[in-house]
Amino acid sequence: MALRTLFAASAAFEAARRVEILPEGHRARRLHGHSFLAKLRCALPAGWAAFPGGEVERLRDELQSRIARLDYQLLNEQIEQPTDENLARWVAAHIDVPGIEQIGIQSTAHQGVDLDTAGHAHVWRRYLFQSAHRLPNVPAGHQCGRMHGHGFEVIVHANQDVGRRDLSIDYDHLDAIWAPLHAELHQTCLNDLPGLANPTSEMLSSWLWQRLQPQLPDLSWITVFETGSCGANFDGRRYRIWKELTLDSAMQLKHAPDGSPLRRIHGHTYTLRLHLSAPLDQVMGWTVDFGDVKEIFTPIFKSLDHQPLHEIADLDDCDTASIARWILDKARQRLPQLDRVDLYETRGCGAIVSVGEEGPALPI
Repeated sequence: MALRTLFAASAAFEAARRVEILPEGHRARRLHGHSFLAKLRCALPAGWAAFPGGEVERLRDELQSRIARLDYQLLNEQIEQPTDENLARWVAAHIDVPGIEQIGIQSTAHQGVDLDTAGHAHVWRRYLFQSAHRLPNVPAGHQCGRMHGHGFEVIVHANQDVGRRDLSIDYDHLDAIWAPLHAELHQTCLNDLPGLANPTSEMLSSWLWQRLQPQLPDLSWITVFETGSCGANFDGRRYRIWKELTLDSAMQLKHAPDGSPLRRIHGHTYTLRLHLSAPLDQVMGWTVDFGDVKEIFTPIFKSLDHQPLHEIADLDDCDTASIARWILDKARQRLPQLDRVDLYETRGCGAIVSVGEEGPALPI
């Protein structure tokens, strides 16, 4: 499969709004405010930035310059009905960047809307519950074979072609559909629930799909966070998992122009997500064991973490796209299920490289 690269950028803004399209008495009809995050993902053409490796910085600057008009403003003065979806559409209408594949607005850590290339709105909402479980089929001595617990998180993604209507699937509708499931899942042992005798992240994601999809035909993905750094996705057909790590590394951009501070040695705390796709193991109930992913990837992790990345001999440069491609190439030699690497140098700013289906966007 061909290697694909997307560049990502985000920019925050503070703003107030009233969403008057909502029913009388709804709290969001009152004047209120959010710390919003605008997000872009683009397949940029070669030569768009001033130098190879400068794509993320320029993309971030372009986005920040556009959303500056919204910062510390009353959004109703710019947008008639400033829902998250309409805010994303406003950004789409006011930014001139080639190859845009996704524009998102995240109004809180738990909700947002992403627009795809067809202009369809992907609404998502995050839910939390506290539960215990054990995995009965793991080998003797595996830590997940013991009864233990997690603060689980679930993201419900709904993809609706809403054309230009002001409001698609609203968060209250998702809340109402989720409420009975929360009552069933919260403060319980998942193994005791019918259909969850082997409650891996993958099995829980498909269990939730079966219960939500009949009530929400526009359901597109279920995302389950077993911990803050790993989880599974299910779309009714296929499973994907991811493992997240952080890298504290030094770097410099070799291709930056003379005089640029990016040529100096500096560093980042990178957020790295490894995405894997594989058939479900019918006995184990998972695609790949998260523990195996961590163990196999550890030698590559150690070669990057607390290291000067610019001294890696076969790394072309230290921009996030080059590093992500290097990681994908090295890791796939031992983890063939790996088909996507996300690498962010700051919140939402970085690159995504993939050789398969990308799966859902995860909140930043």
